Amino acid sequence: MASLFQSFKERDNVKLFLIESKLMKDNLVLIIDFGSQVTQLIARRLRELKVYCEIHPFNKINDEFIKTICPKAIILSGGPASVLDDNAPTPPSIIFDIGVPILGICYGQQIMMKMLGGNVIHGSGTSEFGKSFVKKKNKSISFLKDFFKDNNEQVWMSHGDHVSSIPSNFEVYGVSENAPFAIIGDIKKHFYAVQFHPEVVHTLSGKNIIKNFLQLANVSFDWNMKAYLEQAVHIIKEKVRDKKVICALSGGVDSSVTAILIHKAIGDQLTCIYVDNGLMRKNESEEVIKLYTDHFKLNLIEANEQQLFLSNLLGVTDPEEKRKIIGKLFIDVFQKYALEIEGVDFLAQGTLYPDVIESVSFSGAPSVTIKSHHNVGGLPKKMNLALIEPLKELFKDEVRLLGKELGVPNKFIERHPFPGPGLAIRCPGEITDEKLNILRNADEIYIDQIKKHGLYNEIWQAFTVILPVKTVGVMGDARTYDYVCALRAVTSIDGMTADYYQFDHEFLSETATKIINNVAGINRVTYDITSKPPGTIEWE
Repeated sequence: MASLFQSFKERDNVKLFLIESKLMKDNLVLIIDFGSQVTQLIARRLRELKVYCEIHPFNKINDEFIKTICPKAIILSGGPASVLDDNAPTPPSIIFDIGVPILGICYGQQIMMKMLGGNVIHGSGTSEFGKSFVKKKNKSISFLKDFFKDNNEQVWMSHGDHVSSIPSNFEVYGVSENAPFAIIGDIKKHFYAVQFHPEVVHTLSGKNIIKNFLQLANVSFDWNMKAYLEQAVHIIKEKVRDKKVICALSGGVDSSVTAILIHKAIGDQLTCIYVDNGLMRKNESEEVIKLYTDHFKLNLIEANEQQLFLSNLLGVTDPEEKRKIIGKLFIDVFQKYALEIEGVDFLAQGTLYPDVIESVSFSGAPSVTIKSHHNVGGLPKKMNLALIEPLKELFKDEVRLLGKELGVPNKFIERHPFPGPGLAIRCPGEITDEKLNILRNADEIYIDQIKKHGLYNEIWQAFTVILPVKTVGVMGDARTYDYVCALRAVTSIDGMTADYYQFDHEFLSETATKIINNVAGINRVTYDITSKPPGTIEWE
């Protein structure tokens, strides 16, 4: 929450932000990020245990920062670098002197050992990637309570280097085939380190290790959305004061919860702008506008900008270029309408944690960009508006919980996620009016089928994709040459990992038949059974 609206480099006074929240000041767990793609899953596990935490990149943390935030515990994440490299990512040494428990994970273990007097060597044929097993060694300790079900426990490894020696005050509590120091600890100082990733579901008892560590840190397991709501409202009021805010509304859960949260804090100082970009689902704009004006009573400007968006996307096929064009146009539209509202100083967006982690290396940590998000990365200086992103540290399931605290109707809260770029990224290749209309009609049938069969709430996200390819078919004894559509449905908790939903064949057959019979332009239907990873949920 202290980093709710501003990154560390933007803070003029770190203490001022932290003093605003006694809960965080007294009960903060700091996660130091070294660029792992799954660092956010560490935060997920802590949130699931009702413990407040913040992720901060290693290169934004110094002695003053550590002294200011006074963490109850510190977790060192994994990362893609090698501790043996020149200029290897390194946390400040003060973290080992302030008397709080520390947990090192993968790279975090290795950098801890390097700094405390142990040794790390390159893999030399002893790398481990994927499922492995750790064998129990030495006596039982509180850190490993309920971890080992027997002498061998399944874990998830991802390392090339490994620890080759440890300081004398550490002991070994688990070994794997290629990691002789898979679990180590200094129980007097409560310094613990593991070579595997306890935060991922493939480490079957990993959550128990995290819970045990937090108990050793004596943190309070009482953080919840009610507390988040109270603090967010307070910070929004303090930040905005008597100024005005415009908020981008897409019709999705994220932007809606953002708007209602800000409206709760500042009332009519908020003006929402709904942009009809021509990339919405069938009848969606009309339904969304009615919901906002009739139920939420928000100040709403309807911006019909279909021609602007579609003309700028004409002939564009590269997915990253699509996202960037749409992102720029959104900014242009907001700037246009902001000029018509006197005294606007802030733009609100429904950016979520997964958006940030997938878009850029987290605040400078050496992770790898997966894809750009149109609402991540700040605003151009010419816009002269400050950015408010009150959901930036929340995951999708947490946003839904926050929405319930705000009184948002369940039927709206439970809507499947819809991407900011809309149907543009469900239409690989060139975007045309014809393809968009085909896509809308097919998608409507698919979602209606899911609801009809009572499956909607079992699925995290479901949608249709129109492929940039035509195939030969036969309908009514005549040859057809029409588009192929792919159906996608996944199950997930937070959108960071996902698996395909296992429809029965009767459902798929019935749905495919309905689409082909009722949507002119489609003669073939496929079902996408790719998990995330290796695929992303959206196709582009």
